[in-house]
Amino acid sequence: RPRSHTVTTTSSSFTANLSASSSTLAYDREFLRTLPGLLMVTEIVLGLLVWTLIAGTEYFLYPAFGWVMFVAVFYWVLTVFFLIIYMTMTYTRIPQVPWTTVGLCFNGSAFVLYLIAAIVDASSVTKEPDSHNYNSWAASSFFAFVVTSCYAGNTYFSFISWRSRTLQ
Repeated sequence: RPRSHTVTTTSSSFTANLSASSSTLAYDREFLRTLPGLLMVTEIVLGLLVWTLIAGTEYFLYPAFGWVMFVAVFYWVLTVFFLIIYMTMTYTRIPQVPWTTVGLCFNGSAFVLYLIAAIVDASSVTKEPDSHNYNSWAASSFFAFVVTSCYAGNTYFSFISWRSRTLQ
């Protein structure tokens, strides 16, 4: 005997909100025209240079360069992540997160750890018979200090933003 197949579908408010919110994902092109946006792009480009210059050498023989690699790669990935959050304006969709405080902590920690890594990088550069390592390490040291100054600038702007939010 034939059976009747009845299919019932229901829609929850969660799926309705999810589909509505994902279709209206914003794109903030103007962020890249601000000084913090330009600094962030510079951090990404020069941070990539720092860790690729070290990665092309025998850095694993020197523990100090392992620390520099960790800091450079870790903050490069997080900076790309934050750029995506700012470019897509995701921070407006998650108001529970204190974004000004998160930005201040991120940029402040990046500044301090990158400064330590840049100093370690510069002090570990030694002249060796293999000039490839020397040149790469010296260049990575220079760019690490430039990236450190970019994070210092973004720390300043994050502090100004955080301070104006806490005074309101």
